[in-house]
Amino acid sequence: MKRVEKVFGRGIVAAAALFAMAGAAGLAQAQETLKIGLLASLEGPFAAPGQDGMRGADLALKEKKGMAGGKKIEFVKVSSDATPDKAVNSTRKAVEQDKVQIMIGPLSGDEGIAVKNYAKTQPNVTFINGSAGAQAATLQDPAPNFYRFNTEGAQWMVGLGEHALSKGYKRTFLIAEDYGFPYSQVQGFMASYCAKGGKVVDKAWVPLGTKDYASVIAKIPKNVDALVVVLGGSDAVNFLTQYEQAGGDKPMIGGSITVDQTVLNFKGKRRESLLGTASAGPMADSIDTPEWKKFVADYKASFKDGFPSPSLFAYLYYINTKATLDALDAVKGDLSNNQKAYREALQKTNFKGPAGDVKIDANRNGVGTTYITEVSKAPDGSFYNKVVKSVPNISQTLGLSEAEFKKMGMGTRDVPDCRT
Repeated sequence: MKRVEKVFGRGIVAAAALFAMAGAAGLAQAQETLKIGLLASLEGPFAAPGQDGMRGADLALKEKKGMAGGKKIEFVKVSSDATPDKAVNSTRKAVEQDKVQIMIGPLSGDEGIAVKNYAKTQPNVTFINGSAGAQAATLQDPAPNFYRFNTEGAQWMVGLGEHALSKGYKRTFLIAEDYGFPYSQVQGFMASYCAKGGKVVDKAWVPLGTKDYASVIAKIPKNVDALVVVLGGSDAVNFLTQYEQAGGDKPMIGGSITVDQTVLNFKGKRRESLLGTASAGPMADSIDTPEWKKFVADYKASFKDGFPSPSLFAYLYYINTKATLDALDAVKGDLSNNQKAYREALQKTNFKGPAGDVKIDANRNGVGTTYITEVSKAPDGSFYNKVVKSVPNISQTLGLSEAEFKKMGMGTRDVPDCRT
């Protein structure tokens, strides 16, 4: 009898131990959730682009079935209004209060520079860009823990200057928002445009969020062939609407976000006059590859409230988020030792994205293809950017030698210049 009791007692102990182990395993499994911060501008002039950026990130995570590196991924979503201060404050909340170990974002140029600078104060956190395209985020005083898998604003405009000249646009007038990303875009356009004989007779720099363009429209000279417009979101829509109402009829050359999907679907007569508008960027609505077609189909199936085709912002947040998750898979979720192995995996990450190969250089900045496009109308009446030509392997020196690029300098309000 005692032997039975002894065996029975041992059985209870063993069962209890197994139960405890199972409970501990279950607890450990429950803790295997990795929080990743996700910042986009959901307020202000870039609210619509920000929403589509979030869609792109969500799509990348959906493709991974919500997992990466063997862990369940939870996005901690925070919002900005396209200003540097708000971007940093929202990022700080995600990092310092929500304790995210990886941060994706932000959306716009000066936000990117500000978040890059904040990243230097958080060496144990890895920061991956969302869609910000200012050169200085990676080219000037870079942060070793800030990665940008997309190319930047100047790279996006390479080749557009030559295309504008081929259309007979020898004299142009520039309207652009007054911050880092448009400086980069303007440089990418003007570098070759000026070198090959084009003239930008004057520039009108406007604050982000400008609502009244009357004084700018009044300054447009009559003897120019076209306008170079580097505005985005509601700024672009406001200018286009007011230019139409003022009877404006000059053809336009658009920045990468001036005629993307977040703007092309605005209502108004001026919308029809956008047909044929030349632009350039790291993607185009009519890319004819299986990867792009799948991306568009998945986007449409996943987001019934989205645009007719993914915007530039959806695409950029998608590739940056995919890179984030792919690198986690490569190290099996290991973020130890100040994320050393993870960052090495990020540096090596490359894949065939919807618009071409995705890879980064020694400055942790994307090198990729630029697409020259013109606005066209689809059979269903929607507008899209049709590929005219592509320019592969564009680095941050814009096809120039390092010496030539250094001589020109980074894009600013006054660099480059070819007024006369």
